[in-house]
Amino acid sequence: MISTYFNPYTDFGFKKLFGEEGSKDLLLDFLNQLLPLQHQIAELSFKNPENMAETIDERKSIFDIYCESKTGERFIVEMQKAKMLFFKDRSLFYSTFPVREQGKKGVWDFRLVPVYFIAILDFIYDEKEDERKFRRDVCLKDQDGDVFYEKLHFKFLQMPLFNKQEHELETHFDKWIYFLKHLEDFDHIPTILNEPIFQKGFDIAEVSHLSSDQYEAYLKSVLSYNEAKAATDTAFYDGERKGIIKGKIEGKIEGNRETARKMLAANFEIGVIATMTDLTLKEIENLK
Repeated sequence: MISTYFNPYTDFGFKKLFGEEGSKDLLLDFLNQLLPLQHQIAELSFKNPENMAETIDERKSIFDIYCESKTGERFIVEMQKAKMLFFKDRSLFYSTFPVREQGKKGVWDFRLVPVYFIAILDFIYDEKEDERKFRRDVCLKDQDGDVFYEKLHFKFLQMPLFNKQEHELETHFDKWIYFLKHLEDFDHIPTILNEPIFQKGFDIAEVSHLSSDQYEAYLKSVLSYNEAKAATDTAFYDGERKGIIKGKIEGKIEGNRETARKMLAANFEIGVIATMTDLTLKEIENLK
């Protein structure tokens, strides 16, 4: 069953909501919730999201959304739907393209404009549960925690960690995250989001407003999204299952060692102990 509003985590939904000229004001409003006062955006323009490396040996990158403010700041905005290996490395790699494209031929003083890499993640990348944060704002700092370089920023939003309910929303930023996380689940505009900027977002996201071609493209995007999530879930299940099996094996081995210790204490012959516990003679000798 197709929902009233599309899934913003799909490629189609994300780019329809944030990556078109007609929805540019949505992207601008959203970004300004993440940016410091000195980098608030008044205007922005979309740049080619396909960025070719300088040589054929270098990797080609394709960004979800790549834009530039009137004052030159560059913004990469990515929606990641499934967990991936080396995600932080990938983020750093992608951030180098808008840095390098600022290079000028001839005499150049190497002055750069700020670059922001913003990732909206439909997964949790923090492995340690006690270190998990919904939002991480990252920049280069020295050993004392002082900012060393203020022109390269990473902003990661781990969406599964945002658990505020409607009555707990306090800021405009909270409302944006709530809107993105629950958009597909809404069947009407909730009162707290009944504001012009979100009204426009709901209007863009209403599936019944899509043309037949757009609807077909959206369904393909949903299929791609579901396949990516299924692949990730399967990998997680396999890893968890292997961990359980490994735990059971290790538990059985430790149990056999304990049995061997008791048989040694009772003066059983080593050969008998080996037969009863499946331990090697050397393993049993080491238990003495």
